Amino acid sequence: MSSQPSTPADTQAGTPAKPVNSRRGFFLRLLGVVVVLAAIAWTAWYFLDGRWYESTDDAYINGNVVQITPQLPGTVVSIGADDGDRVHAGDVLVRLDKSNAEVALAEAKANLANTVRKVRGLYNSVTSAQADVAARQVAVDKARADYDRRKNLARTGAISAEELAHARDALAAAESGLTNAQQQYNTSRVLVDDTVVASHPDVQMAAAKLRAAYLDDLRTTIVAPVDGYVAKRSVQLGQRVAPGMAMMAVVPLHQVWIDANFKETQLTHMRIGQPVDITSDVYGSDVTYKGKVQSLGVGTGSAFSLLPAQNATGNWIKIVQRVPVRIVFTEPKQLDAHPLRIGLSSNVEVSLHDQNGPMLAQQSPTSPVLNTDVYDKQLALADTVIAQIIHANMAGGKGK
Repeated sequence: MSSQPSTPADTQAGTPAKPVNSRRGFFLRLLGVVVVLAAIAWTAWYFLDGRWYESTDDAYINGNVVQITPQLPGTVVSIGADDGDRVHAGDVLVRLDKSNAEVALAEAKANLANTVRKVRGLYNSVTSAQADVAARQVAVDKARADYDRRKNLARTGAISAEELAHARDALAAAESGLTNAQQQYNTSRVLVDDTVVASHPDVQMAAAKLRAAYLDDLRTTIVAPVDGYVAKRSVQLGQRVAPGMAMMAVVPLHQVWIDANFKETQLTHMRIGQPVDITSDVYGSDVTYKGKVQSLGVGTGSAFSLLPAQNATGNWIKIVQRVPVRIVFTEPKQLDAHPLRIGLSSNVEVSLHDQNGPMLAQQSPTSPVLNTDVYDKQLALADTVIAQIIHANMAGGKGK
């Protein structure tokens, strides 16, 4: 059989096909290059910048919870604020029945007025005793002159010895009366020496009792010591409260901070004052707060727990400990625009570039952590009432 000539179609059909895996190999090689470049880029980023940051999501908002407690027992007659209410320092939160306090205050005012009048009597007694001494001195001088005159007459026999004896007895009686008057004057003077009515010990004691009664009367009205929001109200109308009993709390949300629990291995390069970026779960990554490291804890959380871990056992397993780091906000306006609540979760990232700061505080605090001045004027008000009572009961006496 003769062979037929091959056609172009036969030649095309007989040509071997291009391997399919050649294209796959190209993509694999391309992927490998991308992975290598990504690894190089990540490594460069880590050593140049990434390793200078430490972050944790074990961080929670914390703040001062100012407990509102009464300073004296009483019955609640009014409640001025409830949970979530905004209050300012000095706003009335709770009022107690002040009947007993007003009675005690009235008694203290009357006692002070009476004491002022008695002390004025002491000053008058001094003046009277001084006048008595002067009168007794005149009597002594007269009796001595009479005795001396009769003594000279007795020598000449002009008077009897009996009359001379009577003159001598009169002089002795006058001298005894002078001594008694001088002692009475000294006793009266000691009671008021180097004082005026307002500074007399008896008046000061009565004034102290009035201050105590006045403060008790003021303390039946319980005010907010700081600006903040009311929380944990437990007091009820008509309730009988005792000193120190927690009735509610005021939380100043503009003074919150973050307690971030970092692993002990993350604290190597962490220092006080390092800047921090903060995000909260309530706002997400849309809001980033600025802060700084205020302090690093002086112990781990487990070390200060109620029941510290006991690792001196045979089945001990090492666990990486966490140390609380306090972070404060550096831009208060951010908290005004996006307020945070105590207990909320947050994420913090500390920049470790600046390591010039100390790991632990080097100086004592120079100002109070939290203070209030709502009670500063209470004693001044009491002193004004005391001054008015003293002035009203002086009536032109000494001590104005």
